[in-house]
Amino acid sequence: MTEIIFPALLGGALLLVIVIFIFYRRKREKQLEELIMYLMRIQDGPELPEWKSYSEGQIGILQSEIYKLVMLLDEKSNQAVKEKEYLSKMLSDISHQVKTPLTSITIMADLLKEPDLPEAKRIEFAGRIDQQVSRMTWLVRNLLTLSQLEADMLKLKKEDVRISSLVEKAIEPLELMADVRNVELCVEVDSNIHLICDEHWTVEAISNIIKNCLEHTPDGGQVVITGEQNNFSTNLYICDNGEGIEKEEIGRIFERFYKGKNASENSVGIGLALARQIVMQQNGTIEVKSELGNGTEFHLKFY
Repeated sequence: MTEIIFPALLGGALLLVIVIFIFYRRKREKQLEELIMYLMRIQDGPELPEWKSYSEGQIGILQSEIYKLVMLLDEKSNQAVKEKEYLSKMLSDISHQVKTPLTSITIMADLLKEPDLPEAKRIEFAGRIDQQVSRMTWLVRNLLTLSQLEADMLKLKKEDVRISSLVEKAIEPLELMADVRNVELCVEVDSNIHLICDEHWTVEAISNIIKNCLEHTPDGGQVVITGEQNNFSTNLYICDNGEGIEKEEIGRIFERFYKGKNASENSVGIGLALARQIVMQQNGTIEVKSELGNGTEFHLKFY
């Protein structure tokens, strides 16, 4: 009797194993087909199709790796789109800003062709063309620098420099402007205060802020630059006793191409934007306090 039952049980077990094997094989084939169909649907549109999760075995591992790859590619794609939009906007900004000086250069170049043009006018127009070319060169250089900083493509150096030296270099090209406008530049910075920064670009940032203060300080006014250091930060204060900034404008003065109500005709609106990016790239901040009629204070803080 036992000899009959044992073969029967063995045959039944073998049949069960075969059924289970076929079942799991078909299940696995179905899961693989679903994964393949998912990958094919990805190519049909910009949005990712719904993801069905499998948790067990090698199929689950394969699915997890495919999902990681798909998300990585999606992230790269979105980043590429953003970079393309950013580049397009940057080129549009440059094109818009150089349009006016290019128009002036074209008009004056045509006037220079006139054979009866007086020599004095010829010299005047040639000088104006030179000014416009210099302005365009400055504009493009600063726009490209600002764009590189915003895209984190410009690597700033780390140099040990005295703040007093930074301020001296920043005001040097502005001394004539201060004399013409009859504005006093007062520097009260301890020569023992040091800062780890990129000397060239930090001078550029400080110079842009001082220049902004000079432009908004009336005849006989003052721009005062002071510095101090504590256990937490190195601080530079640039203050003027000029016209001040309206409250609704304070939050926008660091925007690229933003020009306030009292901006000069030659203002482009990128000096303060560039200054902020330079400071931020060096673990710093810029705070502004201002009151109409009572001047403005820029506080540069480097941690």
